[in-house]
Amino acid sequence: MISQELNDSITRVDRGTDAGEVLRRYWQPAALTEELNTNRPVVPVRLLGEDLVLFRNEKGELGLIQRHCPHRGADMCFGRLEDNGLRCPFHGWHFNRDGQCVEQPAEPEGSKMHEQIRARSYPVVERAGIVWAYMGPGEAPAFPAFDCFAAPDTHVFAFKGLWECNWLQAMEVGIDPAHASFLHRFLQDEDPADAYGKQFRDKAVNTDLPMTKLLRDYPRPEVSADETPYGLKITALRHLDDGRVHVRITNQIFPEAICIPMSREMTITQWHVPIDDENCYWYSIFTSFDKPVDKKLMREQRLKEHTLPDYAPVKNKRNNYGYNPDEQATETYTGMGLDINVHDQWAVESMGAIQDRTDEHLGKSDTAIIRYRRMLRAAIAAVKDGRDAELPMQASDLDAIKGPISIDALAADGDINKAYVDEDKARREHCGWNAKLEAAE
Repeated sequence: MISQELNDSITRVDRGTDAGEVLRRYWQPAALTEELNTNRPVVPVRLLGEDLVLFRNEKGELGLIQRHCPHRGADMCFGRLEDNGLRCPFHGWHFNRDGQCVEQPAEPEGSKMHEQIRARSYPVVERAGIVWAYMGPGEAPAFPAFDCFAAPDTHVFAFKGLWECNWLQAMEVGIDPAHASFLHRFLQDEDPADAYGKQFRDKAVNTDLPMTKLLRDYPRPEVSADETPYGLKITALRHLDDGRVHVRITNQIFPEAICIPMSREMTITQWHVPIDDENCYWYSIFTSFDKPVDKKLMREQRLKEHTLPDYAPVKNKRNNYGYNPDEQATETYTGMGLDINVHDQWAVESMGAIQDRTDEHLGKSDTAIIRYRRMLRAAIAAVKDGRDAELPMQASDLDAIKGPISIDALAADGDINKAYVDEDKARREHCGWNAKLEAAE
């Protein structure tokens, strides 16, 4: 249990809040690139409690500025996209992609007032199918050389989904290896050959054992978490009856991302991005080490579960997440269908908009959550003291931060580290792009 004051500190994200100031020191996903693929590339964005508008000008350059015109607050999402900027239809005030007002056609001839008017703006870049924004002080940091950023466009696919809850509880479900044996328990095993693009549908590495059965039969993983330059490496060990050990390596990428194995040949790097205190988007980058990703199929799979333009899930709290008691009795642990995103969504949304951690009781299997919260509190303290260089991925050579290794492996001789490092090395050596790491992690 923690105090309400501490819970507010680690969850609230507006400007000037403790966690909000930490998150602003990192690149944040603002939109999918595909959202701008229209005849009028202007997209409303709500990010870290701020209302913004993202646009691409005639030169193909991106701009991200405040949504409400600095004149009298009209909505710039309806602005005229012209002259390499965005013009407010109310009085014609024109802003470039840096937020500078360059014209006020209703003001007297020769007026220089526009030179003093600047809309709040943030730098944006495109990486791996996502538009990223930097909303913090000083120069924006570089991007680390993670697999999802190193892979070519042919081998990555990005998507997002809306969850109606605070970002922290959304992220924490991804650093909780124990929940997969219950929340994602399937009472019947699908043929892994028919499971492209779906998590936990592969066979356990070097076995004929479906991952669904392994998770179901071995529900007590031995969990450890080790600090790394990027955040946490999380190890979950499941000791099989025949003496072998199933090793699952996942990661927390500070401050709000995870990297997990989706299958033998694909990983998911997923950011949990605050819209505001009580809503968030997950942004996932699926990275293939084998063949190019089937983007059309993966998008079709996910659009069956989401509606546009908000990427809101079809199953949600207003329809009880599709809960079916007959299914719960015979097919899935939750009775909420086969999409594990829905399982996670129910778990984190059912906690309330912001989880009440004053009535929470963490156990040994929650070790990664405990370690992460300590890291977040340390980062909050560092920002308050002006020690930004001490934050994860701020003082390090970001080009040297690669991977991270996210994989399932099987240790037959008790050498856990060798098992997963060798499995990852073999995957990278046969990769369709240069995914080799200079050193084992």
